[in-house]
Amino acid sequence: MSLKIGIVGLPNVGKSTIFNALTSARSQVANYPFATIDPHVGIVDVPDKRLDKLAEIVKPEMVVHATLEVVDIAGLVKGANKGEGLGNQFLDNIRRVDAIIHVVRAFQNPDIVHVSGKVDPRSDIEVINTELVLADLQVLERRIEKVSRLAKSGEKKLKEELEFLKRVEAWLNEGKKIINMELSSEEKEWLRNLHLLTTKKMLYVINVDEEGWEKKESHPLVREAIAYIKEEGSDYVIIFGKMEAEITELDPGDRAEFLKDAGIDEPGLNRVIRKGYQMLDLITFFTAGKPEVRAWTVKRGATAPEAAGVIHSDFQRGFIKAEVIPFEEFVKYGSMAAAREAGAVRMEGKDYVIKDGDVVYFRFNV
Repeated sequence: MSLKIGIVGLPNVGKSTIFNALTSARSQVANYPFATIDPHVGIVDVPDKRLDKLAEIVKPEMVVHATLEVVDIAGLVKGANKGEGLGNQFLDNIRRVDAIIHVVRAFQNPDIVHVSGKVDPRSDIEVINTELVLADLQVLERRIEKVSRLAKSGEKKLKEELEFLKRVEAWLNEGKKIINMELSSEEKEWLRNLHLLTTKKMLYVINVDEEGWEKKESHPLVREAIAYIKEEGSDYVIIFGKMEAEITELDPGDRAEFLKDAGIDEPGLNRVIRKGYQMLDLITFFTAGKPEVRAWTVKRGATAPEAAGVIHSDFQRGFIKAEVIPFEEFVKYGSMAAAREAGAVRMEGKDYVIKDGDVVYFRFNV
């Protein structure tokens, strides 16, 4: 699936450091604003212990993770909606992604300049969110002007749309994001083609230093950031960006030893990836055979034929049945063959909705 998550934040909050750690790609990291100008794109594996377990049982020739596309977007400054800094480019790049990871700085370091001269997580978050709201208002005002002209014809639907758009405008003028509005399916459709920024889900990544990592929620800057995020009703992950970057540079064996010594089950960025995956309302199903054990991505609510189409369009076109067993049951029996013999594999048709963790074998005929 071609869904993208954009990483945003003010300049010098550790955004590119976290992008590098996520993707092990090269994104320029520097101690001056706008080191990232053009967005960098990286593909990240979605960590999944279920996939590791399936590989352990089946012992395939190849293991393939589900993936996410992550975009490192240029840092934003106050006034972006009016073109300040790289504002127009920044906002356009956000329009192209499906969800947002917002990196918030919660550490003091005199050697890393802050764009406003002071580390203030609440203010930093408000700068970004205000710019997104103002950018949406600009788009909405143009749409309201157009619909107002068309509504003079007296058409009922246009009048209803105009009334709704004015309600959204009033909501934004209160500094609130559209994603927090309750919308009907028809109202969502009216907004769909406007590509408004505050309709996108957002995950906050609170970037800390060693002191912040030790204190977590008790650190004053971290506590300040969390208070705002909870008020908004969003989710967050606390990350020690510098340490995460160092972990990715270690060999796998040394990495495991480092995590053990640090008393950490897994890198914090694994949680960021999984939460980002969930934020996009994605689920994973598996195929498991000797040639390959693989995690596949579908939108929650996808039917069996739609899931088959993710593997190959011929599978969807010629879909007959899907043999399905939950991950836990597959582990219990140790193979699809043994599960079939025990009668634990279900035969599902075209209306079956794929569940997260399903192990599936598709029957098709083209």
